[in-house]
Amino acid sequence: MTVSPTASKPAHVPLERVIDFDLYHPPGIEQGFHDAWLKLHAENIPDLVWTPHNGGHWIATRGTMIAEVFADYERFSCRVMLVPKSVGEQHQMLPVVLAPPAHRPYRLLLNTSLAPRTVNNLEGDIRALAGALIERVRLNGHCDFTRDYAELLPVQIFMRMVNLPQSDVGLIKGWTDHIVHPDGRMTYQKEKQHLYDYLEPHIDARFGGTGEDMLSRIINGKVNERALSKAEMLSLCMQMLLGGLDTVVNFLGFAMLFLAQNPDHRRALIAEPELIPNAVGELLRRFPVVTLAREVRQDMDYAGVQLCRGDMIAIPTPLVGTDERLNPEALQVDFRRSTSQHATFGNGPHICPGAHLARTEIRITIEEWLSRIPDFEIPSDALLRFRGGLVGVVDGLPLVWNVATTRAAS
Repeated sequence: MTVSPTASKPAHVPLERVIDFDLYHPPGIEQGFHDAWLKLHAENIPDLVWTPHNGGHWIATRGTMIAEVFADYERFSCRVMLVPKSVGEQHQMLPVVLAPPAHRPYRLLLNTSLAPRTVNNLEGDIRALAGALIERVRLNGHCDFTRDYAELLPVQIFMRMVNLPQSDVGLIKGWTDHIVHPDGRMTYQKEKQHLYDYLEPHIDARFGGTGEDMLSRIINGKVNERALSKAEMLSLCMQMLLGGLDTVVNFLGFAMLFLAQNPDHRRALIAEPELIPNAVGELLRRFPVVTLAREVRQDMDYAGVQLCRGDMIAIPTPLVGTDERLNPEALQVDFRRSTSQHATFGNGPHICPGAHLARTEIRITIEEWLSRIPDFEIPSDALLRFRGGLVGVVDGLPLVWNVATTRAAS
């Protein structure tokens, strides 16, 4: 299903720049989410192409351009940050749709609760939960990693940070999933309203209080010395939920899929666990999952084509770290790689405020999993399914192992 009807080619788009590529259903996704995107690195594909899908938009295909569009808010506006534009114009979540300097005071409200010092204080809780989740399945000899771990650890940690009931996870995750992976069953506005209706009583209960949870800090924070309006509170809190309940969940699936299929890499981390922090960075470079967009602010010549004010450009992070122009042997995963370039957490003023939390959860997951279940694989009869969208997904990840090779952590 296409999220919105295809568009006719505008006059300013050269015919040779037109490709048939729907980011919600990329051609060849059956063979893998990242493999589908990597087709845009073929020699005959220009650095900037146009697709008629999802209302019609440009796609930057090379890492340098993607990073530049992320960062250059003077030419590429974040006012609309997803396609189709008709849906993106409804998003309007703070602070992602604001350019500097307007976005900075809102961003500070998020940064306070996601700063490295705050996240580091959570490491014990993250490790304890990771260990408990692994122990639930270790003696079974099998699990669905997505359902039994990836959808639980980052989500439960986030729900603790915002002090919302763990019992509400399924409800909230359903709404956020339909926003990030629209399937046409409900409009964006209805899904957004569900989240607003859920958040409003929690906001009302905490407004004016002294709570130290992330939600309380945001709604009782100030922007330019003034209190937030209710609309600003709802917008910031919804964006916080979207960021906290989806991206790490789905990245973990791709990281574990790689480790399951590459025993030599897995054994290297077991032999030298000090490599794990660098391995996290390398996996983030190789397997990003997010595709955002920007709106062209004025008519201009760019990358050999004419861009018109209001044009949309998709900026897929899966095409940055895998670009051979930026990273030698970019498709190879090298846990000893000394330097790399990627935009997995974005680039510029809107770089993801939760990057340190994400890295911490990924690192602890690998450490705790390999210490308990060092040898695992994908069942030979498993049929893996992938989904595109604003965030790529491996839709369920079955893993199997010999229980005799596992051990309970000391």
